[in-house]
Amino acid sequence: MRGDSGQAFPVYIAVIAGLLFLAFAYFLVGQAALTRNSAQTAADAAALAAAQDAREQLRDGWIEVILDPGQWAGFLKGEDYDEDAACQRAAVFAARNEAALTGDTCVPLTTGEHGFRVTVTTTGRESHHATASAEAVLEPLCTFDPPVPTRDPSESTPGPTPTGPDDGGEEPDEDDPVVGLVCGGKPSVIDPESPSLPSAADLFRVRLSD
Repeated sequence: MRGDSGQAFPVYIAVIAGLLFLAFAYFLVGQAALTRNSAQTAADAAALAAAQDAREQLRDGWIEVILDPGQWAGFLKGEDYDEDAACQRAAVFAARNEAALTGDTCVPLTTGEHGFRVTVTTTGRESHHATASAEAVLEPLCTFDPPVPTRDPSESTPGPTPTGPDDGGEEPDEDDPVVGLVCGGKPSVIDPESPSLPSAADLFRVRLSD
């Protein structure tokens, strides 16, 4: 019996060692997966923050020229904003998720869409850090078709052909409401006495790229 016990003891030690090794391996795999998930969460948050900051800039800038539709073109297309300011916002949100911008950091999309691609690396206490990237898209939701001005039939010379905001077409009288702006399928009338725009979310959609 003592001989059998002596032979079983090394087997017992080997089994325990194997189980401890498996537990350690599973721990490392789980920790790596958690770090990767943290990196992706930080990248998603940073990219969305950049796009949302750009959206707020667009609305604020648009309001400044709200009674001059000839200057609306860049805002309608989602172009007139400060990219550096938006990327600074991305850095703030990356830091909130224990990460920092790295690599290509924060760059505008080159796919024909407006938005940002952000790359981050985790900065937590774990021994190994992970890197992840995310893209956030800024989609304009509004169109503007200036109304065709009515012409007095008695006029012998036809008036100028109405044009869109890109062409610097006729501006409405200062006292007339600005019509022709449609956001998300809903017409908006700009009252010159109290000019305002729909909310930023109604003007532009922000989403992570597929």
